[in-house]
Amino acid sequence: MPYRPPVREHAFLLNDVLRIGDYADLPGFDEAGPEVVAQILEEAGRFTSEVLAPLNAVGDKEGCTWSPDHSVRTPTGFADAYRQLVEGGWPAIGADTAFGGQGLPHVINLSYSEMSSSANMAFAMYPGLTHGAYSAILNGGSDAQKALYLPKMASGEWCGTMNLTEPHCGTDLGLLRTRAVPQADGSYRISGTKIWISGGEHDMAENIVHLVLARVEGAPEGVRGISLFIVPKFIPDADGRPGARNSVWCDGLEEKMGIHGSATCVMRHEEAVGWLVGEENRGLALMFVMMNEARIGVGLQGIAQAEAALQAATDFARDRLQGRALTGPKNPDGPADPIIVHPDVRRQLMEGKALVEGGRAFLFWSALQGDLAHGHPDEAVRQKASDYAALMTPVVKAYLTDRGLKVCSDALQVHGGSGFTEHFPASQYMRDVRIALIYEGTNGVQALDLVGRKLPANGGRAMLTWLAELEAFSAGARGDAATDPFLDGLDGARAQLQDGVGWLMQNGLAHPDNAAAGSHDFLHLVGLTALAWMWARMALAAQAKIAAGDADPFWTSKLAVGRFFLARVLPEAGVHLARLKSGAETVMALPAEAF
Repeated sequence: MPYRPPVREHAFLLNDVLRIGDYADLPGFDEAGPEVVAQILEEAGRFTSEVLAPLNAVGDKEGCTWSPDHSVRTPTGFADAYRQLVEGGWPAIGADTAFGGQGLPHVINLSYSEMSSSANMAFAMYPGLTHGAYSAILNGGSDAQKALYLPKMASGEWCGTMNLTEPHCGTDLGLLRTRAVPQADGSYRISGTKIWISGGEHDMAENIVHLVLARVEGAPEGVRGISLFIVPKFIPDADGRPGARNSVWCDGLEEKMGIHGSATCVMRHEEAVGWLVGEENRGLALMFVMMNEARIGVGLQGIAQAEAALQAATDFARDRLQGRALTGPKNPDGPADPIIVHPDVRRQLMEGKALVEGGRAFLFWSALQGDLAHGHPDEAVRQKASDYAALMTPVVKAYLTDRGLKVCSDALQVHGGSGFTEHFPASQYMRDVRIALIYEGTNGVQALDLVGRKLPANGGRAMLTWLAELEAFSAGARGDAATDPFLDGLDGARAQLQDGVGWLMQNGLAHPDNAAAGSHDFLHLVGLTALAWMWARMALAAQAKIAAGDADPFWTSKLAVGRFFLARVLPEAGVHLARLKSGAETVMALPAEAF
């Protein structure tokens, strides 16, 4: 069966769990009433399922095509789908109204983006990266740069990229060699090669605005000497239209494991004309605006691919006949029962639902923190939301993609041998999601960022505030036998996380290898605690509907999946804590030459 956008799930989270209606007096939220949100979700579901999803397999099989004239052709149907995307106003959902956007909350835009990525991850990367580049210019560009570029990028008429990685350096951007030479007219000449540039060249938009990290002549070595530049494919003319072709060229495409419909380019800047964004030597801070937004987007990809893979596995399990149920035939008129009757198949599907639904709630909550950090009038609320957004960004990126890969792998397993063939979609979801654990900072780098930077920032203020909020939430929500077990689970996870934080404080500062060796498990411990909180919140919302007399089976199903999470997923927290507290000794015991 084709991809079915989970509109009901999104509406439940936005309206009943996050209760975005409570923020109706905030900018953007005042335009996001229940009727508007319902219309957006329904139309997003239609567009992504009817226009984007049918092109997913096409993009996978055809890929992008590079020509010696440095042009790139996207798969059949992509250009027309992109035209419909722009005409439908989808890129403008979360853009500022001052630049032609709709100004809706980021959490609403994220809802659409998840559906888009589930339907066609490779296609969704083009507008996703454009919005990230838009945000970087919005935060650091001059008024003239904003006026020139942002309306076109907000509409999607022009696309955007970020050019960071070079052949000799990836995560360590302090090693980059791309050079920028100042010119008399205030522009710069940019020279250097960038690799793995998603959307670096394609045939879907009339212009591509590259954001390029480079080092101005005489700048300090390392990350302190990095500047950010706007380098458009076509230099805008006096009327703001694409003019002269800039000397930035695609020299080839990467042959990749997945996301074949996304053009991953080698880009050569040959004294290309560029313009400084912000101040010299302050480019990395501006690029991190785009990178942090991209990291949330990558976490979204983990959930999105897991959702699509889980749907495919569920459909297969309902249709595939194999063996008989241990408790007696469930399809007595057929030659065998559908495999969904078998407990081990059901286990894999239930774990997928528990991770996808809990992970989506965590993702949406994290996006809401960004909205509150930017738009809430209370400084204390803004500060807390900003702290939470910073703390959770590496967790959203790494935990949700790790778990997304797990769901996609289990979905392929449910398909059995069929999943290992290209006749079914399971292999594509598995191949596409795998990159999400790598790009925008590998998951190992995210874990190091969490324990090395985010956790100790401001004396641990974000983590301590969050732990206190979890404790207060649990204490204030008790009193219902149906939901108290969810609060028990949350309390247990919180206690284990507090134990882990204390161990890192005692053993990580003096011996950094202890923190590094335990960083993966600590990040997963944070992620599990976050999902325990989300499942408690979802259980309370569902039980409130049941108590009010709503007989919709959606609510009882939600509680059933939540109880599976408590019994079968949350106990992993204890394993992660034990690994964390084992320290670095066994990890580092073997000499490098012995491997």
